Amino acid sequence: MASTERTVFRTCPLCEATCGLEITVVGDEVTRIRGDRNDVFSKGFICPKGSTLKQLHEDPNRLRSPLAKRNGEFVPVTWDEAWRIVDEGLNGVIAKHGRGSIGAYVGNPNAHNLSPLIYNRVWLQALGSKQRFSASSVDQLPKQISSAYMFGTPASVAVPDIDRTHYIVLLGANPYESNGSLCTAPDFPGRLEAVRERGGKVVVVDPRKSKTAEHADEWIAIRPNGDALFLAALANAIIATGRADVGDRLRPHVGGLSDVTTALAPFTPENVARATGIEAAVIRRIATELLDAESSCVYGRIGTCTVSFGTTASWLVDVVNALTGNLDSPGGVMFPMPAAGNPTTRGEKGRGKGFRIGRGHSRVRKFPEAIGEYPAAVMAEEILTPGEGQIRAMVTVAGNPVLSTPNSDQLDEAFESLEFMVAVDIYLNETTRHADVILPPPSHLERSHFDLAFTAFSIRNVANYSEAVFPLPEGQPDEWEILAKLAGIAQGLGADVDPQVVDDFTFGALLDSLLKDSSSPIHGRDRDEIARAVMVASPRGPERMLDLMVRTGPYGDGFGANPKGISLATLRDNPHGIDFGPLEPRIPEVLRTESGKIELAPEPMLADLPRLETFMGAEPSDEMMLVGRRHVRSNNSWMHNIEVLVKGKPRCTLQMHPLDAERVGVASGGLARVTSRVGSVVATVDVTSDIRQNVVSLPHGWGHEVDGVQLDVARRYAGVNSNVLTDHDQMDPLSGNAVLNGIPVRVEVVRS
Repeated sequence: MASTERTVFRTCPLCEATCGLEITVVGDEVTRIRGDRNDVFSKGFICPKGSTLKQLHEDPNRLRSPLAKRNGEFVPVTWDEAWRIVDEGLNGVIAKHGRGSIGAYVGNPNAHNLSPLIYNRVWLQALGSKQRFSASSVDQLPKQISSAYMFGTPASVAVPDIDRTHYIVLLGANPYESNGSLCTAPDFPGRLEAVRERGGKVVVVDPRKSKTAEHADEWIAIRPNGDALFLAALANAIIATGRADVGDRLRPHVGGLSDVTTALAPFTPENVARATGIEAAVIRRIATELLDAESSCVYGRIGTCTVSFGTTASWLVDVVNALTGNLDSPGGVMFPMPAAGNPTTRGEKGRGKGFRIGRGHSRVRKFPEAIGEYPAAVMAEEILTPGEGQIRAMVTVAGNPVLSTPNSDQLDEAFESLEFMVAVDIYLNETTRHADVILPPPSHLERSHFDLAFTAFSIRNVANYSEAVFPLPEGQPDEWEILAKLAGIAQGLGADVDPQVVDDFTFGALLDSLLKDSSSPIHGRDRDEIARAVMVASPRGPERMLDLMVRTGPYGDGFGANPKGISLATLRDNPHGIDFGPLEPRIPEVLRTESGKIELAPEPMLADLPRLETFMGAEPSDEMMLVGRRHVRSNNSWMHNIEVLVKGKPRCTLQMHPLDAERVGVASGGLARVTSRVGSVVATVDVTSDIRQNVVSLPHGWGHEVDGVQLDVARRYAGVNSNVLTDHDQMDPLSGNAVLNGIPVRVEVVRS
């Protein structure tokens, strides 16, 4: 009897674009994946990564049972055995050294999965340690911190309204390769093309001519680390025109305008020209074009965040948007209204507690805590440096920091020295090879999905829920069960703890907080009544939590308070998603500052400007500077084991300008040694005029040649690890974010 063909619709979980997929299944096999043409947001768009969920699901190297290290070798073990190892190892270290000796790292994929977004905070709290790290301090923390200072919460990130803008400047962003980042927009390239088609202009500011720059109206080749100076000069030039204006609607809600004007006075286009490599006339022209456009916006991303002035540059992006009258305005930058789980839709509207960092400091170098974590760049020293509070054990969830954080060799050494390590991951990779036990979650096709994180950065208000394509294999715990059980063990409840006990407690805590929240539609309602109503639809796990958040969110039914509102059942009935419409102005309601105003001149930002002024006045270095880059078929390191994504022309190459290559004595296809203060790699050279002179570029996430990993495809396309070169001592002082761009290096020929 032939297997029945069925079609399943789900949101792609592999990047921030959240594209809808149409998946054809026959029996237990995926036979086709294509873009869902009826998806309310992506409308059929799909990138090469989305079509590989089948290969990822079927990857023979993907772990399907726990692994434990015995006599230095990994062997399969049962889940019961694995949990006993976790219990003994984790609580053994706690008993010996205290809870402060446990470190935790959560990687980028956590933001793409429903269960970690709900349960990570549960096991982190259960550990009882302040030694928390994440991929956020490798790529995005500066934008969240600058936004928090200006608007009151890290969740208040203004995104470019690209579907309505007529002029967009992109700094440190390459959406033709990576889609958006802190800007959820399926088919970002197509949306940029639409800007041009309606008579608008796209400007890219980048040390290299990225694929996005190739398709732009103008490419401005800035010096690495010059973004903050360029933006300061842009703001200065806008003010100098006498046309700077936040707009009538925003004017009563803006504070610090005169302070910004005074503080940015030294940063004239003429004064920054040498340090940025951009002529003053070009800066003034861009300023005028931003003002003259019917609507305009500036968008800065990872390249702007991963430099030594990352937070200051991120702040100045929104200063420029405000001064041109394009903050919280259609066609400018705006604030999404997520359907569930966002701080800007709860609590007192228009006012809050504001934002601060430094509720704790790292043990060795005293870096301040930011958004509940310490910089990933200090993780190694916190493990290797003896003394009270030294990290003796680590828990990692879906992360590969040995490839993604600065001075990777040092972190590799640090992980090897740990007394105990547990990893939740689908691969035995460069980081998890140091673990004593690896706990594999289900494949992406065996999990349900809802983008709790990325709807907060969406250029349109939408919501999509996806059922799992396949049932869980026998004996495989769901992802939420793994994380909940990890929390229970950390709390000392033993290896046999029922994850449902932790789940019930987590749900109860969320329910109680909503009942107490005066802004919630269930404020003061009967607890048992609400709990029973949720249990009917979703008795366990993340769906129960999601249903509660959706129904109490801005579009929710409020358990009867809004009969036309939605629930999880509504989302299930709409597999192509629900479109709530374009972004709308949200100021002042979105603000959570103590003053109830937009803080255009936060004190920490102003305090960093003397450092920026010093940098402006310094003589530009003749050193080569290293910058990173992305490729449309790569998503950090963890998708390099998919043949269709990595085959073809090698992409882990060292891009060099022809004049630099001639000076070094190397041609395309030759080998060059790249050396920084902390490390050295040998890479294949790609000579191209699409990069600024004195700048070289390596992509991140490669370097799969190490022993002890089970990544057969990735090892054949190993490449080199660019983070061997990045410096753990170089961080943005306002956020602790790693400096991954603008690294001074020396380049020497190995083979011409």
